[in-house]
Amino acid sequence: MSNIDIEQRALRAKELFLSGYNCCQSVVLAFEDITALEPELAATISAPFGGGMGRLREVCGAVSGMTMLAGFISPSPTNSNAVAKRENYALVQRFAEAFREQNGAIVCRTLLGLDRTKDNPTPSPRTAEYYKKRPCAELVADAARIVAQYLAENSKKEQ
Repeated sequence: MSNIDIEQRALRAKELFLSGYNCCQSVVLAFEDITALEPELAATISAPFGGGMGRLREVCGAVSGMTMLAGFISPSPTNSNAVAKRENYALVQRFAEAFREQNGAIVCRTLLGLDRTKDNPTPSPRTAEYYKKRPCAELVADAARIVAQYLAENSKKEQ
């Protein structure tokens, strides 16, 4: 899936979420070809960001997934390259703003309409009722679409 089909990426992220992965994992795994990470490693390092960071209901896991992908798309691996760091942060902000424009927020509790700042650390069972009351499958699709759109636009510029 190395070609950048925007809707294919969105669908893949949604399918991953519906199969049981959390929001962050779903977005990151939908782009495993650009991370060059083994799927198990990608799922492992993105796992703690589900539920708005460990069910703290802070930054949405889908947004965290886009943030992790920004590290691969616009890398800043050293502490001395201010230009790379600025470009990386600018990409993170671009992704977050696009998500906010589409969904009204980037914070998990706000997106889910919750008033608590953290949840029990035990994930909710993935039942039909869970999926009915959670917008997360659509949120991960939105996040994947944002990243894929960016990649598609920038691959055209490079040609």
